[in-house]
Amino acid sequence: MTESVPARENPRRQSEELTRDEIFTVLSNRRRRWVLHFLKQRDGQRVDLRTLVDTVSAWEYDTSPEDLPWKKRKRIYTALRQSHLPKLADAGVIEYDRNRGEVVLTEDARTVRMYLEYVPENDIPWSQCYLALSGIGVTITALTWYSVYPFADLSGLALATILVAMFTASAVAHTYYTRHNRLGSEGKPP
Repeated sequence: MTESVPARENPRRQSEELTRDEIFTVLSNRRRRWVLHFLKQRDGQRVDLRTLVDTVSAWEYDTSPEDLPWKKRKRIYTALRQSHLPKLADAGVIEYDRNRGEVVLTEDARTVRMYLEYVPENDIPWSQCYLALSGIGVTITALTWYSVYPFADLSGLALATILVAMFTASAVAHTYYTRHNRLGSEGKPP
């Protein structure tokens, strides 16, 4: 009968949270971010190291896992096993069982998730979008209040409908783009 090997002991105490600097250090490497992205896609399931290596290698070399030469895969395997996975485990965001070759996200991974949201270079921050919508809403309300054409004949219900429609459309767009750029979304991370 084979004895079960316990998961790697996390040196971080349960009550101790990661500092912002520690989070940025952990996330400073693209391979570690890709590991977190892939594990998030697996929704709490344990992943064997080989599958993780195949996926991260394919993303790094922008090819399918079947087309990867052994040497390239070996480089990723070595870096993940010896450096990146232990660093993520020490931070408490994954459980890494080195003996079994299994990795899983921990509940503490939620702490680093907000630091990984991708914002495209030329994208307008959503806070500015909502501020602009509020400005438009105030302007439309003022034009209606002072009976300026074409807003002079708007009823309170029509005005409320316009304002709610603006914010609803913005919220739907915001939700769509956030899901696409979120940790664990389908495919290769941005």
